[in-house]
Amino acid sequence: MAALYGLRQGAETAGLLAAAGALVLVLTHALMARRAKVGSLTRQFQLGVALVMGVGVLAIGATAALMFVSAHDAFTMALLLAFTGGLVAYAASLIASRVMRDIESVRNCVVAVGEGQRDLRCETGAPDELGELAAAANRMIDQLSKGEAACATAWSAHRDLIAAVSHDLRTPLTALQLLSEAIEDDVVDADTRTRYRQQISIQIRTLGGLVEDLFELSRLEAGDVQWSMQQVSLEALVEETVEAMQAQAAAKGIAVTADVADGTAPAKANPEKVQRVLFNLMQNAIRHTPPDGTVTVAAERNGATVEVEVADSGAGVDVAEQERVFEPFYRGGREASRTDAGSGLGLTICRAIVEAHGGRIWLPESGPGMRVRFSLPLAA
Repeated sequence: MAALYGLRQGAETAGLLAAAGALVLVLTHALMARRAKVGSLTRQFQLGVALVMGVGVLAIGATAALMFVSAHDAFTMALLLAFTGGLVAYAASLIASRVMRDIESVRNCVVAVGEGQRDLRCETGAPDELGELAAAANRMIDQLSKGEAACATAWSAHRDLIAAVSHDLRTPLTALQLLSEAIEDDVVDADTRTRYRQQISIQIRTLGGLVEDLFELSRLEAGDVQWSMQQVSLEALVEETVEAMQAQAAAKGIAVTADVADGTAPAKANPEKVQRVLFNLMQNAIRHTPPDGTVTVAAERNGATVEVEVADSGAGVDVAEQERVFEPFYRGGREASRTDAGSGLGLTICRAIVEAHGGRIWLPESGPGMRVRFSLPLAA
């Protein structure tokens, strides 16, 4: 303006622009500071456009007065400003309505999720920032659904575990109470009293074993693992374990053998814990193998792991039950779990120990009998 019409015109124009700009900035900041009282985003857009148009009309009036612009020219400029402002207001209102529709859609979706619905998806009309917000909300819904399903499963397992523990504790406690009352009331003879004391001792050992297994399982599941890992020769460990179980197997007329492949690399493990796994698996195999049956413990290398297998010639496990054999207190059906020997935690503890070593345990497909196989990492 100064270059075309002189310094005075340039200075007046700069002053008008500065005044109008400063007024718009001050009023806009004041509007945003009180947006909570203004209301919706649409109303905020409308007030913002009205503010700019009002200041623009004032600036045109000031320009006409200071620069001696004709009334016709000033009216024409105001009319053009009003027309442009109307178009801007319509465009802003249209954009705001679409944005508000997407915001309301996401809001309603989040409210429904808060009320417990999980079978819904947040949808928007465009893949913009609000679309990204809807996608994030959908991921949240999926994570909530998975988390709630996992919690429901864990709670169901916890409830079943409490019921099983209560039953397994109540059975020996009831027997102890009856036996002790019979002895205290002196209603049995000396020989019977001696036999009852032996039974009491057996029930106490049963309770002690159950409580010890529960404590060990709780420590394993809590990650309280402080074991020293070392190179473990599975050939020596398997032979030692098989030798220790020979007497128990012979009492039932069961043959126990070891079959470790030559040159099997050592595993990285804690020998006492691995032997605990072997003891549990072999006791379980002997318990479910009929007289004149066999139990075989084998070990071989498989890639970066060493795999150990305990196989027996018993009745095996039904296919429908194979996925549950490692659950606490599951011994082939709820009724069987209440009458079979053992605490019902042997296979569960085996799984926890193996997984704490970084391995896995499973039931491979097989014919007659039962096979349980677990893997351990190779020693460096």
